[in-house]
Amino acid sequence: MPSMIEHYINHTHVSRDDRHQAVFNPATGEQSGQVALASRATVNEAVAAAKAAFERWSETPPIRRARILQRYLQLLQERKDDLARIITAEHGKVFTDAQGEVERGIDILEFACGIPHLLKGEFTDQVSRGMDNWTMRQPLGVVAGITPFNFPVMVPMWMYPIALAAGNTFVLKPSPTDPSASLFMADLLQEAGLPAGVFNVVQGDKEAVDALIEHPDVKALSFVGSTPIAQYIYETGARHGKRVQGLGGAKNHLVVMPDADIDKTIDALIGAAYGSAGERCMAISVAVLVGDVADKVVEALATRARDLRITDGRDLKAEMGPIVSRAALERITGYIGQGVESGAKLVVDGRGFRPAEAGLENGYWLGATLFDHVTPDMSIYREEIFGPVLACVRVADFGEAVRLINDHEFGNGVSCFTRDGNIAREFARRIEVGMVGINVPLPVPMAWHGFGGWKKSLFGDMHAYGTEGVRFYTKQKSIMQRWPESIEKGAEFAMPVAR
Repeated sequence: MPSMIEHYINHTHVSRDDRHQAVFNPATGEQSGQVALASRATVNEAVAAAKAAFERWSETPPIRRARILQRYLQLLQERKDDLARIITAEHGKVFTDAQGEVERGIDILEFACGIPHLLKGEFTDQVSRGMDNWTMRQPLGVVAGITPFNFPVMVPMWMYPIALAAGNTFVLKPSPTDPSASLFMADLLQEAGLPAGVFNVVQGDKEAVDALIEHPDVKALSFVGSTPIAQYIYETGARHGKRVQGLGGAKNHLVVMPDADIDKTIDALIGAAYGSAGERCMAISVAVLVGDVADKVVEALATRARDLRITDGRDLKAEMGPIVSRAALERITGYIGQGVESGAKLVVDGRGFRPAEAGLENGYWLGATLFDHVTPDMSIYREEIFGPVLACVRVADFGEAVRLINDHEFGNGVSCFTRDGNIAREFARRIEVGMVGINVPLPVPMAWHGFGGWKKSLFGDMHAYGTEGVRFYTKQKSIMQRWPESIEKGAEFAMPVAR
C-alpha cells in the first residue's frame, strides 16, 4: 500500500478526506505514495487553527519570532540534502539542482531573520505645533500560499518565512504532484519551536484553492503558476476582498548579439534551456539570434543538446532528469508536433529518448529538443511549453530583437549576451520585462531584491520576497499624536493644516 501524504494542522499530521491522488517517481514511473486532497471542511479547519494562533504570534516581539526562524535555519542547513533528495524523488530534477533550490530558499529565510529592522516605521517630529506623526507596519492575519510543482521548496520559501517573521500565520497549499517536501518543512518548523497553528499545510487541488480564495478569514494569497490560474486567483481573490500576489507564466528570451562570446553563450543557453528539464519559470525557451551569429549558435547548440547526460536525477553525473509527470510529457510532445506542423525546423528531436540504465524504462523521458527558424506566429513561440524545448528565432538587428520581445504577452525574464556596453544599457532600459540579465542567463534576483515579471507574468502590485514581500505581508498604519497641553481651546471646522 503506497504511503499516505497527509495535511499538517496544529502540529498534527491529519488525513480526513475521501479523495486522494497518486504520487509518482517520474524517473521510474512507479507510484511512491498517495496524497490526500483537502475538502472545504479540512481547509476551514486549517484556517481556523491559523486564526486561533494569530493573536499570540502577532504579539510576539519580532526579535523572538526571528530567533525561532534562526533555529529553523540551522535545522534546514543540517538537513538540506535530505530535503533535496525528497525533491528529486518526486519532481525528478537532478540532485545538484535540488540542492540549489534548497539553498535559494535558505537565502530568503536568512533575509526574513532580519525582520526587526525591516518592520521599522518612519517618524516625523512636529508635523504641526505640538503634534508628531509616525507609521508602523502590522501583520495582516491568516495568509495563504498556493505553490507549483517545479519548486516545491524554494517557492513556498518565497512566501512563508517573510509572512511568519512579520507576524502572520500561514496556510500552504502545495502542488499534489510533489507534496512531501511541505511536510518535511512543517516538521522542522515545529522542531524549531514554532507554536501550533502558526504554519499549516493543506494538500489538495482546485477545491482547496477555491476554499482558500473564498474564506473570509484569509487576508492575502500568494500564487505561482500558469497565467490563466494566476489571473483567476487574482480576479476571484480581489472580488472577495483579498490582497493577491499572482505570478504567472513566462516565455523568456535570450538575445545573442554578434559580438557575444559564443562559447560562454552556448554554455548559458544549454544550462538555462535544459536545466531542470526546462521546468522553470525562468528557463530560457527562446534564443533570439541577431545577424550572422545564428548558424554557428544553432550548430553548437545541436551538438551540446545531443550530448546531454539525461538520466535519474539521483545519479550525480546527470545533467537533466525526467519530465515531472506523464501528463506534462504528453503536453510537451504535443507542442513539438505543433512546431513541426507549423514549419519550424526540428534540429534535435527529443521524442523517443530512453535512458540506457535499467529500471528507468517506464519513466517520463524526453530528450533535449531544439527548433530553428521559429516565427512569432507559431504556438511554440507564443505559448509557454514548460519543458526542454528551445526555439531559435532569427532577427536582423538589435532593434528587431527588442521589438520582438516587447510584443510578447509575457514579461517575466530576459537576457542579452553582448560585449557592447551601450547595447547592454539600451537593452536594460528599453526592454519591457521585469527581470533582466546582461550576460546572465537566469536573472533570478537575490533574496533582498524581490522576484516578479511584467505584463501577463504578474497579477498584483507587489513582487515576491525582498522588501516587496515585507510590504505584501504587512499593512501600514499612520498615527498622529498630540497631548492636551498643546491643544488650543475651541472646535476646529476647517481642514487641519500644519501651523
